[in-house]
Amino acid sequence: MKDTLLALPQNYLAAPVPGSSSVSNIPQPKSGAPSALADAVNTVLGIAAWAGTVAGVAGIIITGIMMSMSMKRGESSEHFSRLGMVMGGCVLVATAGPIVEFLF
Repeated sequence: MKDTLLALPQNYLAAPVPGSSSVSNIPQPKSGAPSALADAVNTVLGIAAWAGTVAGVAGIIITGIMMSMSMKRGESSEHFSRLGMVMGGCVLVATAGPIVEFLF
């Protein structure tokens, strides 16, 4: 009798043993998002990335215009710090996907 109990682990374990008949009744969800949801999310992320790129280019152009106008007037201003902030934002927009993929 002792050998029978040790030979059948499902007799003393609460969890089902892989390969037993009770495991086949457990539903296994599919991994990944539904295709319609994935397509919608990819569209939204694509639009957001495009808008970030447009904003970065516009920011660089506006900073360049402000630099040229202040040089013409003889004013000195902190345009390089503004340009650095715009460039930092551009780098962040460009690397957002790889950063999230690395972290998660």
